[in-house]
Amino acid sequence: MRASALLLLLSLLAVALPGQAQDAIHRCVDARGNPVFTDQPCASLQATSVQAPSTTAGASASPALPDLPMPMQSCAGTAAELRQRVIDAFALRDPNRLAGLMLWRGYGRAAVIGDIRSLGQLVRQPLLEIHFGNETDDDDPDAADAAGPPAAPAEDGLQLRTGGGIDERSTRFAITRQAGCLWLRYRG
Repeated sequence: MRASALLLLLSLLAVALPGQAQDAIHRCVDARGNPVFTDQPCASLQATSVQAPSTTAGASASPALPDLPMPMQSCAGTAAELRQRVIDAFALRDPNRLAGLMLWRGYGRAAVIGDIRSLGQLVRQPLLEIHFGNETDDDDPDAADAAGPPAAPAEDGLQLRTGGGIDERSTRFAITRQAGCLWLRYRG
């Protein structure tokens, strides 16, 4: 009886220990200010550790992170902001910045992966021209934004001309206004 009770206790401990042995998720910020969630210590990734905010009464509401760049705003509220963020993504050749401007609702995993790969190829090309579908060469996009966000870009979309020479191509995005933000979507 005693041996079976000991075996039962050991088997219960064997089942409980793997749950305790799992590594914690480390919250880090890389050198460019991007959040990183990993099972490895932040130092091994040359990133800065970020502790979850404390809920104790003596803790401040937002811990200060020294020498880290401010994160990019979550969305573009005007056509001028959207245009500038697309330009910035091309200047940095960063497909993730461009992907962050897209509304991904309704996409399956395979479609998202394919689209992000396409964005990676797109931002490697020089950006030659960017305009909303309703603009003409005489339009001043900054003057239009001064009066408020235009309604037409959501209908006419955003057109990019990239490359140069024989590699020149045109890419069109639909623009969707949702929750006060302008979001890009592939035209489909």
